[in-house]
Amino acid sequence: QVQLVESGGGLVQAGGSLRLSCAASGRTFSMYYSMGWFRQAPGKEREFVAAITWSGTSTDYADSVKGRFTISRDNAKNTIYLQMNVLKPGDTAVYYCAAPRGVGLPRDVNDYIYWGQGTQVTVSS
Repeated sequence: QVQLVESGGGLVQAGGSLRLSCAASGRTFSMYYSMGWFRQAPGKEREFVAAITWSGTSTDYADSVKGRFTISRDNAKNTIYLQMNVLKPGDTAVYYCAAPRGVGLPRDVNDYIYWGQGTQVTVSS
């Protein structure tokens, strides 16, 4: 019933910026709870990037992106954002937004039950 659709991916040179969006529909109830961003490169496990509480006052970031990426949300628009600055080739991956079960800001992919289809981010040297 819950649908999550990512957008904003593309090709960018190292050092550049992109902003990803994730629009939620079907059950906007989920927007009152935590949301997260994950990414997955070919042949690698899906990894945690960032998470945010329903109020937007608490966030969590993977060490690899802390200081460069910013997660935010606009509940009135049922949308989650990921602002990505100072992009590196290692950031190249498919980026997914997701909603977890339970409370808190989980980092484990198995704690998330709703997933978008992903958007490709490619960072060139």
